[in-house]
Amino acid sequence: MSVLTVKNVTHGFGSRSILENVSFRLLKGEHVALVGANGEGKSTFLNIITSKLMPDEGTVEWSNRVTVGYLDQHSALTPGTTIRDNLRLAFDNLFALEQEMLGHYEKMGDCSDEEMTKLMEDAAEIQNILDTSGFYIIDSKIEEVASGLGLGDIGLDKKVDELSGGQRTKVLLTKLLLQNPTILILDEPTNYLDVNHIEWLKRYLQNYENAFILVSHDIPFLNDVCNLIYHVEDCELTRYVGNYDEFLRLYELKKRQQEKAYERQQKEIDKLEDFIARNKARVATTGMAKSRMKQLDKMEMIEKPKEKIKPTFNFKFSKAPSRFLIEARDLVIGYDEPLTRPLNFNIERGKKIAICGVNGLGKSTLLKTLLGILKPISGEIEFGENVDIGYFAQEDSRDNNNTALDELWNEYPSLTNHEARSELAKCGLTTDHITSPMKVLSGGENAKVRLCKILLQDLNLLVLDEPTNHLDVDAKDELERALKDFKGTVILVCHEPYFYESFITDVWNVEDWTTKII
Repeated sequence: MSVLTVKNVTHGFGSRSILENVSFRLLKGEHVALVGANGEGKSTFLNIITSKLMPDEGTVEWSNRVTVGYLDQHSALTPGTTIRDNLRLAFDNLFALEQEMLGHYEKMGDCSDEEMTKLMEDAAEIQNILDTSGFYIIDSKIEEVASGLGLGDIGLDKKVDELSGGQRTKVLLTKLLLQNPTILILDEPTNYLDVNHIEWLKRYLQNYENAFILVSHDIPFLNDVCNLIYHVEDCELTRYVGNYDEFLRLYELKKRQQEKAYERQQKEIDKLEDFIARNKARVATTGMAKSRMKQLDKMEMIEKPKEKIKPTFNFKFSKAPSRFLIEARDLVIGYDEPLTRPLNFNIERGKKIAICGVNGLGKSTLLKTLLGILKPISGEIEFGENVDIGYFAQEDSRDNNNTALDELWNEYPSLTNHEARSELAKCGLTTDHITSPMKVLSGGENAKVRLCKILLQDLNLLVLDEPTNHLDVDAKDELERALKDFKGTVILVCHEPYFYESFITDVWNVEDWTTKII
C-alpha cells in the first residue's frame, strides 16, 4: 500500500534548478534514506512533501488518514513550557480522533443504513489508529521513550528555555516518536545526540513498523536502519535497494558504465564525422555521407558523467606557540549554577583533544569559557604565548541575509572578487551557493562558508564545536584529513567517534567532571 506518491515534481530557486521531473513512491513499512551532497535538494524535497513548500510543477498525494511526523533542521519549542508539556502535545491529534469517533457513535442512533455503514467503517479505522498509536498506554510510553533519549535524567518538569541545543533536539525527537505517525520524516536526527542515544534511536528505527524517510550523513547509522536509498543528484532522484554501502557500490558501477558508454559513443561520433568530412564533397560518395549525417542526427546523445565538486580544506599553521597553550586552575564552568567540579588541566602544543559525554553537561560551555565568550563561575584560565585561535561555533544565525560572498568579504575585505569566489569554490560551493543568502543555504552549505573563513586564518589552535553536523560524506572525509594533517593543536567537540578516531591524541569525557547526576 502506497502512503505517499510524488509525480513529476519540479522546483527551483530563481535561476537555480533543484529538482526536475522527480517522481517518488513510499510504501507502508519502507525505511528510506534520502542521500546526496550538500545543496542537492534533500531538505527542499522534504519541505515539498510536507507542504511547507509548493512545487513549481507536479503533484504530491498522501493516502487517506495518513499522519506525518517531521523533524527538520530548524524545529523549535515554545519558550516557557516544560519538557512534559511538549511531550503531552504529541497526543493532541489522538485525543481529537477519539472525540471524532465518539461523535460517530452518537450519530449512529439516528441515521440511514448507508450512513451507518460509513460511520462504522470510519470509527473502526479511527479505533485501529488509536490502538496502533499506543493511545491507551500514554503515560508509560512517555516514560519509556523519554528515558531512551536521556530526558528522564534531565527531568521532565524542566523548562525548555534552560536546555542546550542537543537537549532541545531530544525533546523534539521524543515528541515525534511518541506521535507514532504513519510516516516519520527525520532531517539529521543524530545531530546533537550523543553516542548512547544514537544507539537507542538506531534500535528504535530498526524495529519501527511504519515507514520513515531519513536524511543523515552518519553512514554507520544509515547502514543499520535503512533498506532503501534515494539519491538526489543533478536535480534527479534515483532509487537503490539496500543499505548505504550497497548504494555506493551500485552508484559507482552505474557511473563507470555511463563513462564507458559515453567514450564508445564519442569514438563512434568521431568516425561518422570523419567519414562525412571526407566524402560529402565527392559525387560518388555524397549519398553515403548524407546517410551518415542522418544517422548522427538521430543518435541519442549520452551525457558525460559530471564530476562531483569535492571540497578541499587546508588549515594554515601560523607559528609555534609556547609549550602550554591554555592552563586552567580550579576552573568551574556553568551559567546560573556550576556544571563541573573545579578543574585543573593544561592543553599542550600539538595535542588533538576530543571532548565527549552526554549532552547538557557543558561541552560547548567549556569551549566558550576557554575562549572567553563566557565567564567562568570561578577559577582562572591563562593563555600561553603566540596563540592564534580559529573557532567554529555549533550554529550560525538563521536570519543572516548576507550572501556567502558578503560573509567572506566582511571578514577579509582585501580579497578580490576572484580570490573570494575561488576560496569558496575550494570548499565545494558553486556560483549559485556563493550568491545566495546564508539563511537559504542548507546546513551543510552554511557550515562550508563558516569553515572557509577559518581556512583563511593563520592559526595554531583550532577549536571546533560539532563541525560535522550537516556536512556531507565527502566534506567529512576531507575535514578529517585536514585535521589529521594540521600541525597545530585541536580541541574538538563531536558526537561521531568514527570521525575523529584516526587523529585524536586524547579524549576528555565531561561525565568525569560533572556535578550533575548522569
